[in-house]
Amino acid sequence: MPAQVSKPPAPGWSHWQLPPGAWAPWGPWSSCSSSCGDGVALRTRRCLRSTEEQLCTGDPRQYRLCQLQGCPSGSVPFRAMQCSLYNKKPVLGTSARYQWVPFHGAPNVCDLNCLAVGHNFYYTFGRVLDGTPCGPGSPDLCVSGRCLSVGCDGILGSGVRPATCGQCSGDHDTCLFVHRLFQGEDTSSGYFGYTNVTKIPAGASHIKVTDKSRNYLALMTSDGRYVLNGDWSIAWPGQYEVAGTHLQYTRTPDGTESLEAPGPTNEDLQVMVLLQEPNPGIEYEFWLPRGHPQPGHGNSSPLRHPQPRGAGTPPPQEPLGAPALPPQPQNSATEPPLRSPPGWAGVTAGRCGRCRTPKGRSQRIRHFCESDFVFQGRILARRLVGQETRYEVEVKTLYRHRFPLVRREYVWVPNACGCPPLREGGEYLLMARQHVNYERTLNRILLQDDGYARPWTPREDRLVREAARHCPQPRPP
Repeated sequence: MPAQVSKPPAPGWSHWQLPPGAWAPWGPWSSCSSSCGDGVALRTRRCLRSTEEQLCTGDPRQYRLCQLQGCPSGSVPFRAMQCSLYNKKPVLGTSARYQWVPFHGAPNVCDLNCLAVGHNFYYTFGRVLDGTPCGPGSPDLCVSGRCLSVGCDGILGSGVRPATCGQCSGDHDTCLFVHRLFQGEDTSSGYFGYTNVTKIPAGASHIKVTDKSRNYLALMTSDGRYVLNGDWSIAWPGQYEVAGTHLQYTRTPDGTESLEAPGPTNEDLQVMVLLQEPNPGIEYEFWLPRGHPQPGHGNSSPLRHPQPRGAGTPPPQEPLGAPALPPQPQNSATEPPLRSPPGWAGVTAGRCGRCRTPKGRSQRIRHFCESDFVFQGRILARRLVGQETRYEVEVKTLYRHRFPLVRREYVWVPNACGCPPLREGGEYLLMARQHVNYERTLNRILLQDDGYARPWTPREDRLVREAARHCPQPRPP
């Protein structure tokens, strides 16, 4: 019996090398369909059929989004340009000629539907060109007469959506969910001030932090800059821009606070709490790509632990805009002592000397012109913080402010001697400066011990307004 001879395979391939219906590699991407804005690029591949002539499974064409620099102002939109190509040309089998503009009420958004200017009909001139937006403001594009969405892989119609943690895989198994309860520092130990809760690493998404107490959540960026409730200053609820995402800060009348951000973040964020009562627990959660280093707990964070505005003493009792605190009794343990550390102005032989009060018209003008803040303020409370004195002040009238002020501020005096003398409940005309330390962890209002602080009267109001006219005008840049 003669041997059976089979037909040889195509040159360069064998049955082992070429499975039935195999695709050749993708070809190069074409140039973008648009010269500006959004467009599409195309690449193709060829089906390499085997001897059985089995067809390949899949699409021989693939489209991806190409985003170029924005179109110049006044540019004609892509769809409008396509309609304008038929201006003054005969249509409908007549000699009538029309001006055409896009019509967006037709069933198929990827047809070139154009409205005749001044008339109540539209005409369909076939399909729009590839890369035409499906509608005004739509992120989806028309390709081969179909409206396709762009997957997170940049491929039109791929259907790939980002997972919860932002990874472009569509598979939540690639994500890590972090959900914890912080029950750290307790004020019963005598500690008041800022405590680290957790570090939220760069790349986190779906962030939510909740606190149900009279403590205050605070947030710091990786470079040590406060975003919320830093330096003993309580921020207003609202939306903030931080780490490449929108942060929503809410605070309800019962004290419940929350921080929420969709992410993903582009830098580490440090969540902190400003303690003023026992911590019942701070709940936080977010998503990370799997394999991402997990955050540490509480003060184990590698970020530098801040020491803003005298951590170790009680912070303000209510958020901004709350009623003033009652004055402390005069025999309070926080009253300034008789002694002050050596080296401060006004100190004599280790004891506080007489306060130096600036007097006269020339001193008033000098202090006014050299100060960052000049305002009428009511003293709400006074506390000794280390070797300094901190006054909580209600700002009533602004005469000069080179930086923003809110209604309630802390004013610091760099001594414990009570100079200048300010009594609780009194109203004063204060001239102070902004103090930012080298590490930029402090940003506060500083009133020197020889600073201008006089009881406010209508006469003092008139004199300070007169002093404002004597400051040199800034030179033009």
